[in-house]
Amino acid sequence: MDNASGHVPVDQRILVKPDPVEEVSKGGIILADTTRDRSKYAATKATLVAVGCNAFRDWGDHARKPMPGERVLFAQYTGAREKGADGEDYIIMNDEDLLTVIEGASE
Repeated sequence: MDNASGHVPVDQRILVKPDPVEEVSKGGIILADTTRDRSKYAATKATLVAVGCNAFRDWGDHARKPMPGERVLFAQYTGAREKGADGEDYIIMNDEDLLTVIEGASE
């Protein structure tokens, strides 16, 4: 996976690109900016973009370690939100904040 964000995570940090927030509800209602902002920061699904050199090291030898490009689920309200060089939103977080890899889903 190409990392156009301009951010390279260090140590045990990982970089994810959260899913975009819907602007219209499933019922066709246009969501207010405050509702979208709240949803944006509560998003828990993302694509793993990059990993630091020590990320997932503490997970043990037999643990499945996620790779860039895989879809992941992470803890709400974690990490630092940052705009990438490409203008997209990214989250930089500790590897321990990753909850699961979403099997069968890729970018």
